[in-house]
This record gives sequence, structure tokens and C-alpha cells, in this order.
Amino acid sequence: MNHPKRISIIGAGLLGQAIVDRLLEHNYIISGFDIDDQRCQELMKKQVLVASSAADCATSSDMLILSLPDSDIVNTVINDIKESLRPGAIVVDTTTGPAKAARDHAGILASKGCTYLDATVAGSSAQVRNGEGVVMIGGPADTYQSLNCFFDAIAPKSFYVGEAGSGCDMKLIVNLALGLNRAVLAESLALAESAGVDKQLALDVMKSTVAYSAAMDTKGPKMVTGNFEPQARLRQHLKDVLLILEMGREHGQQLPLSELHEELLSSAVENGLGELDNSAIIELIRKLT
Repeated sequence: MNHPKRISIIGAGLLGQAIVDRLLEHNYIISGFDIDDQRCQELMKKQVLVASSAADCATSSDMLILSLPDSDIVNTVINDIKESLRPGAIVVDTTTGPAKAARDHAGILASKGCTYLDATVAGSSAQVRNGEGVVMIGGPADTYQSLNCFFDAIAPKSFYVGEAGSGCDMKLIVNLALGLNRAVLAESLALAESAGVDKQLALDVMKSTVAYSAAMDTKGPKMVTGNFEPQARLRQHLKDVLLILEMGREHGQQLPLSELHEELLSSAVENGLGELDNSAIIELIRKLT
């Protein structure tokens, strides 16, 4: 099934809207639902048919995409829609969460004759919209292979990483490195500023050295200009770091840098930065004395 006939998306936040844009660009016909009326209005502006409920999406679709804030909400939605799903339907869950939750979701859907893939996405909403994302998929390999065209529409690169839950694990591994790269960049630019070095100059120099990371391209300009309009919210990355620490405990691996990162992000949220772009961590670091 390279081209599912009926696709719906449940959850139209930053990532969900970016996925919709990618699929529309590749001529997929989509319906969608979100509990937030404003987000539904944004879908309608894109000529997406807005369903009356999540169950309505399930009734009318061969494939459901879930793009939700956390796995608890995914669990609630799956239990709400499981009796409405078409036989043989595929549920593609892009939500970042623990692997165990993904395996539990796969089991619930298998009992209803449906297939679950945890298909987490690396990249901000802006990167995904620009065709710069990466999808990491866990679940049945044959289902993944049958949906190559679909995943190619979302992102130019996708990786099959193993059984259900593997996509979630891989996303947390990626986010650990990504988040710390971003925090280190913020600390470097804060030091430059405090030393009287022009931040843009410091960013340009770092990008030209072995210190370079992709975070400098995506988040460096936001840190320099102070434009923290969210592409990925800081509070969401705090949620991810808590999941990373949980994953470390589960596997007996200490993560000292992530423990410190969690403290910084928690403080940032307490200081009112949670709804801003995750690059706003520089605002907290600037205030540290």
C-alpha cells in the first residue's frame, strides 16, 4: 500500500501542521482533527477537511497519523478510537514518548486487527516543512517497506530501526545530542556577549571551526537576534529530557550532562520561557551569575 487512499491526522500542533504541509505538497488528500479550534481553522485554510472528532477520523481513514504532546494523550486517543478503526488500518505515531508506551499501543491496535508504527521525527517544525527532517520508524518491517512513498513525502530520509518502540528510543538518543549541542551553543554565545564579543561574529567563527554543529545553523540566528517564536517549544524539550533520563535509569546508564540539562530547562520553564522556542535557553544562561 504505497499510497493510502484515506489519511487523517490527529493533532495539528507545530509538527502536525508541518507534516500536513509536506503531504499536501506531495498531493496527498488529508482530513484532520484537533481539540483546539484555532488549529482546526489553520487546517481548513490549507483545504484540509476537518473531522468532528478523533473517532470520525478513525472511521473514515485507512491510515491515521498521531502528532500529540505525549504518550498519555496518545493512549487516551487510541482507547477512544480503537472501536472505530477500519480493519487493517495503520496508525503512524510521531509522538515522542517512552518505548514501553509504544509497545503497549502496538498491542492494543494489534488486538483490533490494526498495525502501529512509532515514527518519530528529528527536526524542528520549520526543518520538517522545508524537507530537512528525518523519520525513525519502529514496528513491522514489511509495513514500513510498503509505505516508502509516504515516508519520503514527510522527509527525505527515513530509517527503519527495529520493532515497536525502537523509533521512540532512537528519537531520545538523537534528542540527547541535539539538546546538549543547543545548550552548549547558548552558553558559548552568552560568554561571548559577557566578554564584549559580537555574538554574530562569534557564531560565524564557531561555524567555521571544528566546533560546528547543525544547531548553529538552526538556532544560532534565533539566539543572536532574540527571536524566539517557537519552532519547537522549550517545555517540550524538557519533557524529552525527562524521558531521556527515564530511559537511562531503565538501562542502568548514568547521564550526568542530561541531569544538568534537566535542571536548566526546569528553571527556564519556571522563569516563563516554556512556550518559547527551545533556543530561548540562552535567556536563562544569560541570567546565571
